[in-house]
Amino acid sequence: MRWWIGILAFLVPALAQSFEVVSGEARYRVREQLVQIGIADAVGTTKAVKGEVRLQGGQATGSFTVDLRELKSDQARRDNYLRQNTLETDRFPTASFRPKRVEGLPNPLPQSGKFPVKVVGDLTIRDVTQEVVWEGEAEFSGQEARVLLRTEFPFEKFGLVQPRVPILLSVENRIRLEVDLVLRRK
Repeated sequence: MRWWIGILAFLVPALAQSFEVVSGEARYRVREQLVQIGIADAVGTTKAVKGEVRLQGGQATGSFTVDLRELKSDQARRDNYLRQNTLETDRFPTASFRPKRVEGLPNPLPQSGKFPVKVVGDLTIRDVTQEVVWEGEAEFSGQEARVLLRTEFPFEKFGLVQPRVPILLSVENRIRLEVDLVLRRK
């Protein structure tokens, strides 16, 4: 009976896998209606993403950080407004995500294949932390995994004020976040 305990003590840590971000992009999408242009998605992106995660079974630990000062859209005025008013990046330069669970991955983790996933964890924007669920897919190829995830929520979930400027007729009360990450096993 004691030998089973020794085998389990050896196998359980061996099933844990750690990954770090090799490259990535984070995006926001917000539907807006502009005077004389109509309805369109405002999209801002940044490649200033870093972090790591440790997966063991369905549990996850780690942290991912996005530098919000690096977000850029197709309009500098929009970017400046978001940095100064909505996100207040002088006071809160980053957003962070701490995963808690990952649903949909086989255990042990595969060397190849694509899997639909849900990632549950705590997102912090400005000084507000809320649990969010990201949905998407993870594709494994050798030592790397590409992860495409998205989530959405209303502005008020994180205490953000919807933009209001003269050229905007309206901004939908829904922020969609997307990440496209390449992770490498450590």
